[in-house]
Amino acid sequence: MKILISACLLGEAVRYDGRDNAHKVLAWQPLIRQWQALGWLVPVCPEVLGGLPIPRSAAEIQNGDGHHVIARQTNVKTCTGSDVTSAFIAGAECTLTLAREHQADIALLAARSPSCGKHTIYDGSFSGTQVMGMGVTVALLEQQGIRCFNPEEIDTLQKVIQSRIDQSF
Repeated sequence: MKILISACLLGEAVRYDGRDNAHKVLAWQPLIRQWQALGWLVPVCPEVLGGLPIPRSAAEIQNGDGHHVIARQTNVKTCTGSDVTSAFIAGAECTLTLAREHQADIALLAARSPSCGKHTIYDGSFSGTQVMGMGVTVALLEQQGIRCFNPEEIDTLQKVIQSRIDQSF
């Protein structure tokens, strides 16, 4: 079994601000470390895979979500106005390639990110306002049948994994 996981959730300092998101899964660290010890985890950072540096300017999807970005109907821009859409799409495609190479069909990805957000993302105004929608990578992965979870859904992810384990016996 292979699970894509946001590298920032594993403590890698790959966020836009050069920090990590390990604190968002602190209560689940023993389980995540167990999955890691079993060789199940495939760490990814779509934004870094797409060629963006660490640190980098904060970015948000403008007027839509990841589905709109993939369809080339909207852009991802930084707080300084730079268009980073191509890097976000490239990172999503690289992440999908890794998923296929490792035969991963589930993913645990950072919430609210313009790449990895599953249910909500920021609205593009850089005001901290959240809207319903998903990030570019999640949109692409889910289109390809890869089920994505955010840290708030680890209990559900754990049940999916346990069900697969139970079915294999």
